[in-house]
Amino acid sequence: MRILVTGGAGFVGSEYVRMLLGAPGGDAGPPVSEPDVVTVLDKLTYSGNLANLAPVRDDTRLRFVRGDIRDSALVDQVVPGHDVIVHIAAESHVDRSIASAAPFVATNVLGTQTLLDAALRHGTGRFVHVSTDEVYGSIESGSWTETCPLAPNSPYSASKAGSDLLALAYHRTHGMDVVVTRCSNNYGPYQFPEKLIPLFVTNLLDGGTVPLYGDGGNIRDWLHVRDHCRGIALVQQQGRAGEVYHIGGGTELTNKQLTARLLEACDAGWDRVVPVTDRKGHDRRYSLDSTKISTELGYAPSIDLERGLAATVQWYRDNRAWWEPLR
Repeated sequence: MRILVTGGAGFVGSEYVRMLLGAPGGDAGPPVSEPDVVTVLDKLTYSGNLANLAPVRDDTRLRFVRGDIRDSALVDQVVPGHDVIVHIAAESHVDRSIASAAPFVATNVLGTQTLLDAALRHGTGRFVHVSTDEVYGSIESGSWTETCPLAPNSPYSASKAGSDLLALAYHRTHGMDVVVTRCSNNYGPYQFPEKLIPLFVTNLLDGGTVPLYGDGGNIRDWLHVRDHCRGIALVQQQGRAGEVYHIGGGTELTNKQLTARLLEACDAGWDRVVPVTDRKGHDRRYSLDSTKISTELGYAPSIDLERGLAATVQWYRDNRAWWEPLR
């Protein structure tokens, strides 16, 4: 099997590549057969980093192509011969999308359309489109199922919702074998330091302060990136064409509760926390119902938050050489 992973030098993408190629770092191997070739297509923007692929760089099955998913000529060269495309490449930071939405629309919508067109032309066997719970907006109580309407509130989430709908439209219009995954908030090693957990951890390890938006009451469900990638692999192998699958972590915390855990893990006190003005359009709560992927494909998260956070903090303690140049 030949698998193309877009964004494969980023946080989630590199974890997926390392998992596919059997690199150490998880409790169990991926629930898919070993690939013959894994091709990474990545533009290496600020959050893409070849160092993320260092554990597998000597694997003869790995191919790396530097390029933009919006480059139709390049994509047309890369896609042929692959059995599966796992599309993870995306602009993903909400604050950046509020400051400037154009790169998010260009990459997340037009880039996805470029890939879908190439997959259609070249008869790619399966297209796995990786998305986010943020496309649903905010929910006061209960949890979203895969049939809930999309109601994104940020330019980032709106661009991801658009790409989701495009992917599903190619299944309905052209009969393409497309599946969509939507995950909750990820954390783990190799995450770019602008995201909440690595930002807090690296700041605290350096003796600095951390920002807490608003009253700290915004609620997120936390999912270790390794469990996310296991879920993607299950969908890649067994998911039904034209379907959406939720991949959740099963642990909801307010940002204030998460901050308390990170302070404790880094031996720091609340004097290191600085309240800041809340983000524009800040969604109050996300919550995914993962019954479908659990029932159909046997998915369950295996890394509980306590163990996952401890391992993540330790990884950042041990890997200053990776994150210090990125700050």
